Amino acid sequence: MITIIHAENEWQRAGVHYVRTQAMIRGFGVRLDQEFDERDTPETKYILALDGRLPVGTCRLHILDGGRAKIERVCVLEEYRGKGVGRQVVAGAEEWLKSFGVNDVIITSRDEAVGFYEKLGYTADYANTDDSGVFKTIYTEKKI
Repeated sequence: MITIIHAENEWQRAGVHYVRTQAMIRGFGVRLDQEFDERDTPETKYILALDGRLPVGTCRLHILDGGRAKIERVCVLEEYRGKGVGRQVVAGAEEWLKSFGVNDVIITSRDEAVGFYEKLGYTADYANTDDSGVFKTIYTEKKI
């Protein structure tokens, strides 16, 4: 059974880093210094999905001004993809963001993952893309 938690303790944050390292660095070949950036601080808010004791999915929350926020660094271990873990991670993030007064969420999605976010109610803006990072990303947005 998957449990979604707010990763606020050091051991929980270690789980976040484990998933990101396995999914993004090992899985997609992202460099360590590209995956972990200036937004990863002791104050950063993360969602962590656990299968029992095993960390299997995560995302990072970045609260902006004006009731807006970004859900960033959404990732799930390869063997858990297609099993609803990503959906649960995003839903957990949206619920937590509501408690901060957020009503508009942005996700910059890898090009090939846009359909996943559209199924979750996000609207893709294919005119708003970015090729400057590791992946080509498409801007998606949702009112929560």
